[in-house]
Amino acid sequence: MIPAAPPRRLRVMVDTSVLVAGLVWPRWPYEVLRHALREDFRLVLAPVIVAESRRIITRKFPNFLARIDDFLLRWPYELQRDPTPQDVMAHQTLLRDRNDIPIALAAIQAQVDCFVSEDKHFTQHTPATAELHRRLPVLLSGIFLRVHMGWSSRALDAVRKRSWMEIDSAAPGHS
Repeated sequence: MIPAAPPRRLRVMVDTSVLVAGLVWPRWPYEVLRHALREDFRLVLAPVIVAESRRIITRKFPNFLARIDDFLLRWPYELQRDPTPQDVMAHQTLLRDRNDIPIALAAIQAQVDCFVSEDKHFTQHTPATAELHRRLPVLLSGIFLRVHMGWSSRALDAVRKRSWMEIDSAAPGHS
């Protein structure tokens, strides 16, 4: 008898909004990244997402710069290549915000199972995003946690507005 192949792990790309928020605040995007760390799914990133995240953290959250560096050096992820400039030019109508087109194309070209974002340019269902949603399953962090990671409404509610202080006080050794 031939042994069954192990189930293929879900491949998930997160955008800049999830990467930055997940490193800065301990809420839903943070939990998405924690699932990636535990290798509950295969995290996929593109250089454009990494570069944009570093720029935002450097500009808005410089105290978290070491955290993104640690994330990029130590956490497991697959690096998808950026789309070519020709690909980006050929898909100018994919999204209203032209800066988001390379990110969307990277996810489409990587053939990820889903794309997790907190950016309304990706997540809203409008005539302008119809083509994107036809080609790429786009989910908010909380929906991804519920649908793919099995989180309950109660568990999602518990982290909706959580702070680092709450996490620190729950750590072993704190009373």
